[in-house]
Amino acid sequence: MPPPGVCLNIVRDRQREDGQGTPSNPCNFNGQDFRVLRDYCLNNRCRFVDKTFPPLIESIGQELLTPEGMSRVVWKRPGKLLSDPHLIVAGISRFDICQGSVGNCWFLAALGSLTFQPDMLHQIIPLDQGFTQKYAGIFHFMFWRFGKWVDVVIDDKLPTLDGKYLFVNPRNKSEFWPSLLEKAYAKLCGSYSNMNSGLVSEALMDFTGGVNVRFNLKEPVADLWQIIKRAENLKSLMACGTPQGKTPQNTMLPSGIVEGHAYTVTGVAKVKCDQQIVELVRLWNPWGKMEWNGQWSDGSPEWNYVDPAIRQALRNKREDGEFWMTMKDFKANYTDLNICNTSPDFLNSGTTCIWAKSVHSGRWVKGTTAGGCLNNRDTFWMNPQYRVTLADSSTQEGLTTCNVVVSLIQEPTNRFRHQSENKYIGFTMYKVPSSYQGVQERLPAEFFMTQQIIAKSKSFVNARSVTENFMLPNGEYLVVPSTYKKDEVASFVLTIYSKTKNYTEEIGSNLNLNIPKHINSPLDDNTHEKIFKKYSDVDEEVDAAQLQMLLNEAVLEGRTSETRGFGLDSCKGIIAIMDLTTSGKLNADEFLRLWKRITIYQEIFHQKDVSRTGFLFLHELRHAIGARGIQLNDELLNLMALRYGDSSSRITLESYLCLMLRLECMAKVFQKLSSDGKGMNLQMSEWMFLTMYS
Repeated sequence: MPPPGVCLNIVRDRQREDGQGTPSNPCNFNGQDFRVLRDYCLNNRCRFVDKTFPPLIESIGQELLTPEGMSRVVWKRPGKLLSDPHLIVAGISRFDICQGSVGNCWFLAALGSLTFQPDMLHQIIPLDQGFTQKYAGIFHFMFWRFGKWVDVVIDDKLPTLDGKYLFVNPRNKSEFWPSLLEKAYAKLCGSYSNMNSGLVSEALMDFTGGVNVRFNLKEPVADLWQIIKRAENLKSLMACGTPQGKTPQNTMLPSGIVEGHAYTVTGVAKVKCDQQIVELVRLWNPWGKMEWNGQWSDGSPEWNYVDPAIRQALRNKREDGEFWMTMKDFKANYTDLNICNTSPDFLNSGTTCIWAKSVHSGRWVKGTTAGGCLNNRDTFWMNPQYRVTLADSSTQEGLTTCNVVVSLIQEPTNRFRHQSENKYIGFTMYKVPSSYQGVQERLPAEFFMTQQIIAKSKSFVNARSVTENFMLPNGEYLVVPSTYKKDEVASFVLTIYSKTKNYTEEIGSNLNLNIPKHINSPLDDNTHEKIFKKYSDVDEEVDAAQLQMLLNEAVLEGRTSETRGFGLDSCKGIIAIMDLTTSGKLNADEFLRLWKRITIYQEIFHQKDVSRTGFLFLHELRHAIGARGIQLNDELLNLMALRYGDSSSRITLESYLCLMLRLECMAKVFQKLSSDGKGMNLQMSEWMFLTMYS
C-alpha cells in the first residue's frame, strides 16, 4: 500500500526544495528511472517493454482507427524496420518531420520551432542514448509539466500499419528522434489519441518551461514585426494558427493555406522591393507540403525585384511546407501568434534588464478556496491571494510596453488529456492601499467591494493557460487567480515576471499555531461535575462508550437524527488526545480540561454559524478556527475541509469539536518535541506511539 497523498505531497515539496524538477535534476515520470531500467535490461540481456505505456491498443487510444484497422497494427522496434537505425542523422531540422495520422499539428508546429534552438532541443532529447552502445530498447525525453521538469521513459516499439508509420513520419527513414519524441509526449498525454487537436501554446510551454504570450492577429499591436524579430534574436519558440472553417476538417483553401491548422514561425526579414521596404514572415506547415501561393510565395514574381544575393539567401523553391508572406497577409490569414521563451524579454526593446520571476502552486477547493469570479461577491475573497511588491524604479528606464507579466496555468484533473476538462480561469489585480499593506491575513470581502481593479486577464478562458502583460508603477499589488464559477476544483501554477525587483508571497500562507495556554471558560457552576458523575463508572472515570453517551446527551442534547452525533471511534480519538495517563479513560481532571474546551468551542461554533442552520459551511470554517487565535494556510485548511466536512460542504458541531481538539493537540505536541520551533526528530517507535494513539 502506498503512503497517503499528504505524505507524497510532503515528499514532493521537499524534493522541489532540494532542486528536483529542474532541467539538471528532473522528476521521474511514473517513478521510472531511465538509467536504472536501462542497466537492468543490459545486465539481463533483454529489451525494455514499458508496462506503463505498453505497445497495445490502449496506448493508441480511441477513434483514430477503425476496429479493423486497429487489428492490423503491428508494433515494431526500429531495428526491425531497417538494419541501421539512428536517433539523429546529420543534425536536427524541422524538415525531418512529417505529420502522420493523428491531428497533432499543434505539437509538431511547436516541435518545428524547437529545432531552431539546439540548446533547448538537447535538453528535451538527452544525448546519452542511441541504437549502438548501451542500446536496450529504452529511450527518455524531458518535458516541463506544471512547474517542474519530468523525465519520460518509453520503449522504442512504434505502431505501424501495413508496414508504414502510423504517426509522425521521419523524412530520413533511418532517423527516429521524431517518432520516439512523439511517443514520449503521447505517454505524457495518456495516449496517441489524446494528442488529437490542441493549442500550440501547450507544447511550446512544455518544451521550454517558459512564458507564452499570445498575440491576437485580428487586433495586432503596431510593432508586431519588431516583436517577432526580437523573439527570433532571443531564440524564442514561435507558432501560429489559422481559423477553423465550416467543417472540422483541415481544408486547404485556394491560397494554399490550411484551415484550423497550426504553423511554425521560422523567421522574419525585411527586403527592398521596387524602392519599398517589405516586412516578411516565414512559416512552415508541419505536413511538409501545401504552401502559400500568394505574394512572396516560392514562385512569386515579387522575388524578381529583390537583390539577387538576398533572393538567393531567402527563397527556397522546394516543396517542403515552408514559405514567405507579407505581414499584411500574415495578419489576414492567421488568427493568433504564440511566442514562448524562458523570459518575456521579447516584449521590450532597448533594455537589458533581467526579469525577476516567482512561481506559486495553489489549489481551488470547493467551499474553502474556490470563490469564483467577481460575480460571486460573497465568496470571491476566498480565492488564493498573492501580494506582489514592485520596487526600484531605476530598472524601468526605457520600458514602454510592460514591466509585469502574469501567467496562470491550470493542471489537468485526469492523466488522459481529453478527459480533463479545462475550467474557465482568469485573474484580477488590485493596488493595495496603505491601510492594508503588510497585512498577513487574507484580505476580507470588504476590500474587494471598495477597491478598484487595476489590471486583469482580458477574459476567463477554458484553456490550459492565460497570460497578460501590464505596465504598472511601483507599489504593492494583490493578484487573485480564480475560476469563473465558484466551487470548481482545480490546481494551478501562478507565475509572475517583473522587470523591477519584486517580492511575492501568498497571503495567509504562514501557520500560526500559538494557541493560548489557558482556557478562560465560563464554568461558574458545578455542571460539569454533575455531568461527569452521572456518566462515570465506579472508579470515577469515563471510557469511550460512556463519553459517547455523555456528549450526545449533554452537548448535542439528543439532536443526533440528522448528524448521527458523536461516533464511538471519534470518542476514542478524543480520549487519546486528552488522556494524560494513557489509561484509555478520562478521570475527573482530564474531563474538566476537555469540558472547558468543549464549552469555548461550542460558543465559537454558534457565533460563526451566522445562518443559524446548526452547521458551519466551509467558508465559515476559516473564521471559526481563527476565533481561537489560530491561522491556517490554504493547504491545511483544504485538508481540514476534506477530513471533517460532509458531502454538502458543511461542518457539524461534533466534527468542529473533534477538529479543534486535534488541532490544538498536534500543535502542542510539535511545540513540546521541537527544540527550535521549526522541526523535530523522532525515533520510529516515538513516531508510531504518537500517530497510533492520539
